[in-house]
Amino acid sequence: MAFAQNYGGRAHSFPVPAFFDYADTRTALWRERSIKAIRTLQNDAAILLFSIGAAETGSHIHTGGYLDKQDQQDIRRDDVVGDIATVFFRDDGSWRDVALNARSSGPDLDRFQRAAHSICVVSGKGKIPGLRAALLGGFINELVIDEPTARLLVQQLDEDKNEATSEAPAGKTANNKTNRKRAK
Repeated sequence: MAFAQNYGGRAHSFPVPAFFDYADTRTALWRERSIKAIRTLQNDAAILLFSIGAAETGSHIHTGGYLDKQDQQDIRRDDVVGDIATVFFRDDGSWRDVALNARSSGPDLDRFQRAAHSICVVSGKGKIPGLRAALLGGFINELVIDEPTARLLVQQLDEDKNEATSEAPAGKTANNKTNRKRAK
């Protein structure tokens, strides 16, 4: 509430669990008028401000009791590297077939691809795998990052580029997936 007031905004409550026990419950709740109204506000927002969640960094989703042991096993099995607003994704930016997302209360990540301002704020090396995946997925169009994390990210990208170039057959340039734009 105070955050919204500080910027002349208005806070809107979204009274749903972070994760539903059943995907059918989520589907039913999404049909309710009051929930539709909030989801419409989310969908129409011009600015999305978020960070990347990751188990390695002690993200609240991972430490706050939202995920039981089966959920944790499922996201490991699905090779999840991060989440945005409780929606999990893999290192290649894919997210649609991550099983737990069917029970998540978070927005579809394609919403972040369409946003005029999809602003991600990150700090710390534990966020880099998720950040790289979110960049590949096209979920970020503006990035706020601390200098040590930025340096480490650039170093890793350079190492990947050098590795890909050295593995390319003579006379051919390697296609480094971290430099490709996601097709829309």
